[in-house]
Amino acid sequence: MPDDHDDASPDADLLARAAVTLNRDGDVLREIGAVFAGAGHRLYLVGGSVRDALLGRAGCDLDFTTDARPEQMQAFLRPWADALWDTGIEFGTLGVGKAGHRMEVTTFRADSYDQVSRNPQVRYGDRLDDDLVRRDFTVNAMAVEIDAEKPGGLGEFHDPLGGLAALREQVLDTPSAPEVSFGDDPLRMLRAARFTSQLGFAVAPRVRVAMTEMAQQLARITAERVATELDKLLLGADPVAGIDLMVQSGLGDVVLPEVGAMRMAIDEHHQHKDVYWHSLTVLRQAIDLEGGPRGQERSDSGGEAGGPDLVLRWAALLHDIGKPATRRHEPDGGVSFHHHEVVGAKMARKRMRALKYSKQMVDDVSQLVFLHLRFHGYGDGKWTDSAVRRYVTDAGPLLERLHKLVRADCTTRNKRRAARLQANYDDLERRISELAEKEDLQRVRPDLDGNEIMTLLGIPAGPQVGEAWRFLKELRLDRGPLTHDEAVAELLTWWNAKQ
Repeated sequence: MPDDHDDASPDADLLARAAVTLNRDGDVLREIGAVFAGAGHRLYLVGGSVRDALLGRAGCDLDFTTDARPEQMQAFLRPWADALWDTGIEFGTLGVGKAGHRMEVTTFRADSYDQVSRNPQVRYGDRLDDDLVRRDFTVNAMAVEIDAEKPGGLGEFHDPLGGLAALREQVLDTPSAPEVSFGDDPLRMLRAARFTSQLGFAVAPRVRVAMTEMAQQLARITAERVATELDKLLLGADPVAGIDLMVQSGLGDVVLPEVGAMRMAIDEHHQHKDVYWHSLTVLRQAIDLEGGPRGQERSDSGGEAGGPDLVLRWAALLHDIGKPATRRHEPDGGVSFHHHEVVGAKMARKRMRALKYSKQMVDDVSQLVFLHLRFHGYGDGKWTDSAVRRYVTDAGPLLERLHKLVRADCTTRNKRRAARLQANYDDLERRISELAEKEDLQRVRPDLDGNEIMTLLGIPAGPQVGEAWRFLKELRLDRGPLTHDEAVAELLTWWNAKQ
């Protein structure tokens, strides 16, 4: 991977690091390079693959660009590849599978945008530099030619737009004027916030100005594309930085207005916390709990056990969004937010539906928001066993996440109060464990099933069976498991009283 920099320069160190990282994929790089060269075409590793290699981050996927057109690639890649996907062929992209590697190869692009529609008019280009200048940020506008004759398959390094310098300075800047870049694809503004979260980079001053002035243009992007970026932002190393950039620039007003709305003025007597920064602190603390002893369930983000948990992170971010709508100034000078968990759950459900999330995702996040205050009625271990059962039953499979969310929600600076809250929750978890040893708390069901209910009461299937089932379910929650005879006696007593 030759370059024009002095061997002792910081840039030389970055390039050497990239070569070491990419050499792990040297065999497949040489092979695919030979396939393209044999067909008379040039191939370049590009974008995030190059950026991450320079940062020493080994990625799972490899992204390439080429002068070959999609139909040409199909012809000469098919005999070599283990698998070939044409899902993105209308945009010039082919997916390639080989020896466990997933690769995407896209024809040089020189797209044009009408500044109104959500998608570009796809137009292929003939020059690498034209392809690089249309990319989102300069750190993603570097390329390495793939040359089967060179060590590791790595040929010349191309950086016509100063991406290496921007990467060294950890700055996100656009290849062309940001107004042009963001006008072409407004999602790039949200992508800036995402990269702030993932990479820890800052945006260039001119980029921040353009984001603020053009934020409303994000409204023309589809909900699905927005949700994808928000998920990547939340799963980043520092989502708080990305969210704050999104909110401060005005992007949040377009895609997630409920979060920015938490920036309520604090009253002169400081009777409530800054809800916005409290929520971001809860998000940080929830992330800290992901890999702990309670972080062993598999996350919905697709990561391994103890990895990033997208449901938990969304719930932590949104848990207090109902506070602005429920804030009341009380006669004694205090401030209350009665039922903000109920209002917040409805708001979370509405926003996530608008972003086209799955029903399961919407249900899980909104249920965690709804339940996050329930523990605060526990009060020094005074809950009955019935209340503990209901807490576990209402949380269902979300119980471990609820444990983390409630613990993360403690941001008080009063050390004695914080210690008391954590001790109370330790006690609740201990009681849950003790009850779980005696009965199946994960599947609290009536002691009689529907068929038995119909037989005992002499009634057909219908609403009355459901009513009886719910009576027995409530009885089970209140008293725990009953013997069969006890359950029958209670059912008949209840039924006779109704006649």
